[in-house]
Amino acid sequence: MAILKFRAYWQDDESIYRDIAIKHTQNFFELHQAILKSYEFDSKHKATFYRSNDNWQQGREISLEKYEKDYKADPLIMSEISIASEVKSPNQKFIYEYDFNKNWHFLLELIHVDKEENIRLSYPACVRVEGLAPSQYGTKGLVDKRLAEMEEKYDLQPDAMKDGFGQEDENGESVSDSDEFTEGGEEANDGY
Repeated sequence: MAILKFRAYWQDDESIYRDIAIKHTQNFFELHQAILKSYEFDSKHKATFYRSNDNWQQGREISLEKYEKDYKADPLIMSEISIASEVKSPNQKFIYEYDFNKNWHFLLELIHVDKEENIRLSYPACVRVEGLAPSQYGTKGLVDKRLAEMEEKYDLQPDAMKDGFGQEDENGESVSDSDEFTEGGEEANDGY
């Protein structure tokens, strides 16, 4: 059984992506759920895939359901369409749109095909995570517990640094702002 590995880039920042491995017999609904889970999004909103080309142009739509909008051709339904039936080239691309009000866009690209499945994985599976996922609602970024952990780990307290650098004497020991040094690094003796 073929295992297809897709890289799902967040459209606003290509350094943020998730690699998702899925069986070729699984459907787009399962891929939709795997993308949302990998980016820590809920599944409360409308979603659709578009078959795409190398220029990321939207082609045939593969939708969660048929929505009340004008279609050039009726959409395919995610739960009825297998992944393999829509993969037409070895670097097949899809555009995934989630939450039509917020317009989350992800660019999916087929990056690898395995002939055998990994028995330790339950497919579809997120097999690689790069970058901090955007927050679905509000701000997330680094303003969460991870910043506090990083601050604690590296002691990034504002008072500890001046202009981005700490001050040390010639022995590598930290000195406070009240200590005065001459250009040669020796303590000033105020004329003594």
